[in-house]
Amino acid sequence: MTAIGWPFRCAGGFDAVAQPSETLGRPPLALMAEPPRQLALRLVVALLFIAGLSTALALFAPQPMRPAVRLALPPPLPDPAALLPYLPETARIANAAMPIAPPSAPAPPFRLGAADGAAQARALDCLAAAVWYEAGDDPSGERAVAQVVLNRARHPAFPASVCGVVFQGAERTTGCQFSFTCDGSMQSRHPGAAPWARARAVAGAALAGAVDPRVGLATHYHADYVVPVWRSGLVKLAQVGLHLFYRWPGTWGSPAALRSSASGEEPHIAKLAALSAAHGGADTNFIPVDVGAGPAGAAAPLAYLPLDEADAPVRTGMRGAALSASAAGGQGASGRIVVMLDPAAFPGTYAMRALAVCAERERCAVVGELPGAATGQGPGFVYLRDRRTGAEGAWWDCTALPRANPSRCLPKGTALARLLADWG
Repeated sequence: MTAIGWPFRCAGGFDAVAQPSETLGRPPLALMAEPPRQLALRLVVALLFIAGLSTALALFAPQPMRPAVRLALPPPLPDPAALLPYLPETARIANAAMPIAPPSAPAPPFRLGAADGAAQARALDCLAAAVWYEAGDDPSGERAVAQVVLNRARHPAFPASVCGVVFQGAERTTGCQFSFTCDGSMQSRHPGAAPWARARAVAGAALAGAVDPRVGLATHYHADYVVPVWRSGLVKLAQVGLHLFYRWPGTWGSPAALRSSASGEEPHIAKLAALSAAHGGADTNFIPVDVGAGPAGAAAPLAYLPLDEADAPVRTGMRGAALSASAAGGQGASGRIVVMLDPAAFPGTYAMRALAVCAERERCAVVGELPGAATGQGPGFVYLRDRRTGAEGAWWDCTALPRANPSRCLPKGTALARLLADWG
């Protein structure tokens, strides 16, 4: 029989119609279970909201101070052969349009580390080769090139030795950092005796701590008639002659990036044997150069500074003298050349001027007299050379011109008289 609804009176006094199909078939507990499910759902939503809020607060809360950890990787080395297709005159215009940011401070003086006399000699000739082949017989340009080489030798992006820097990539036919080491220049041309001596003098001064402030912390340079691909990524510091000098931007171009000194481990370079006795050659015109105080017992070479001293930095405690342009004496019958010394210049320039005075003479003795010297005081400087035997040396009067290397001091008394007598 079909279920129908019927009216009835509730206790409250109103009529209602019962719906058996809705009420009779549903258990009474189902009606009571509906509110707890809604409450549970609301509790879950609230918990999720609280969890999300906590996460957001943790993200935006100030973080405790921790030591900064930076991944310091050296920047890639520019390829010296990667050039933009500019004609020379167009390249000069493009290079001139790039502004110069002069160095804020010079590089610190170079230290070779714990190098013995042999390693010092190898470093000297590697640096001399770099400055002569890169800048020619121009002491001003040579000083700037030497500064770049020594900046690189202390920079973590480059080898930690002078020879390693100069001959980096020389085993390749292209892509070497200094083109003369892999383009055949060292086989096709060599410096003469005087230019080579000047290059070694510049190198010796730089290794002994002389600094070229014009180029600062430069680690790259190029000729002004080319435009390298890498130029725009560096800071242009200066122009010296035909060369433009650059450093890396940021930390890699700052003093903080430099090592305290080079390693002192200088490799033998077979390509230098034709120029250097230190690299395995038989150089009868070898002129050692003072590159600082070495270990006890090490060979003690001469101390030179560049020829053009107009913009060279003055080092504290160093009195100077050079051969005057107007010599007080001339070539005598004995073959001895007597000159007056200029007390206003650097003592290291004695040897360079003496080389110029001796010129191509096979046997030469230069005796330098100090102005106002007391009678019997003796010469202030002596340079001796005999190309037939390979003998060569330079000495200073250390009482008037103190030297860092005691073996470069002139002997006194009968020893000095015998030395000069042997040379006429």
